[in-house]
Amino acid sequence: MNVPFLDLSRAHQELRPEILAAFAATYDAGRFCLGDDVTRFEQEFAASSRAASAIGVGNGTAALHLVARALDIGPGDDVIVPAFTFIASAWTASFVGARPVFCDVDPETYTLTAESIESALTPQTKAIVVVHLFGLAADMDPILALAESRGIPVIEDCAQAHLASYKGRAVGTMGVAGTFSFYPTKNLGGVGEGGAVIGSDEALMERVKLLRVHGSNVRYQHDDVGYNYRMEGLQAGALSIKLKHLARWTERRREIAGRYRDGIQLKDTRLPQPAAWDDSVYHQFTLMHPNRDRLRHYLTEHGIGTDLIYPRALHQQPCFAEVGPAEGTLPVSEKLARECLSLPVFPELTDEEIDYVIGTINSFEG
Repeated sequence: MNVPFLDLSRAHQELRPEILAAFAATYDAGRFCLGDDVTRFEQEFAASSRAASAIGVGNGTAALHLVARALDIGPGDDVIVPAFTFIASAWTASFVGARPVFCDVDPETYTLTAESIESALTPQTKAIVVVHLFGLAADMDPILALAESRGIPVIEDCAQAHLASYKGRAVGTMGVAGTFSFYPTKNLGGVGEGGAVIGSDEALMERVKLLRVHGSNVRYQHDDVGYNYRMEGLQAGALSIKLKHLARWTERRREIAGRYRDGIQLKDTRLPQPAAWDDSVYHQFTLMHPNRDRLRHYLTEHGIGTDLIYPRALHQQPCFAEVGPAEGTLPVSEKLARECLSLPVFPELTDEEIDYVIGTINSFEG
């Protein structure tokens, strides 16, 4: 049996008539950049995210950049970033000339903790980027308490956490702003690039909206140095269709994760568990194993797709060689990079495929 790590075509074929009809409506109306389709999706996504408002942008990286600009972060400032995440989280600092300060993550949740943040704070810290990694919300109450005591805004990177929550609160609504990606592989993915900023701070959201379109609210009047970060109408149309199915897809991801947890019995394997404050939405199901590379090779030989997300911590990236810290100083992130392995967890997996993955893993003799 062959089990792909991800097969977007399964969902896309199911939704093909609806998405093509949405494309046709956008095409016929000529609503290609912003427009009614984007406005409608912004309203729908804000409602699903339990946010006051949402602003559609070109991608998740643009969303982080816009929030950093809206907060006036710049040269001479420090931004706390987890060392174990996708590199775009660090661009929150780098794109505005600030310094990313990398700190370690919790070995159980793979997310930042208040303790790790506090150890990395500097007098120049201007923001904290909390990443809700692989679909699990970070432990936000202690983080928010620490940030409030120091007067430091928290930016929530929710690129992998659509519909995730923390003690009943939706991710992206607890910090100063939440950013999302709609890259095709995400839990809510478009058919190209897309992103959003959500928040309740009206002044900040208005500045994000201004910067999104060349720093202009009035045609040919530019009140700030802005960007071409608009969401496209075709993407918004597809996302509106997919958003209707997101809750169902999320429950299936959780069901698959539960089957993996109940079934995988391989010695020395650490499986992701629900946190005390909520379960994940399982953008990834990422286990740890000391013989990760051999296990991955074994699964590949048996037709099972896997991925390494992420095989190198951010402070180990060549582009941050001069930023630091030195190798060996963030042991959890480095261990995760060495031992993490992500299994197939997309909603269209069949029970037969899941059982095959479980049985193959359990037969590994490593």
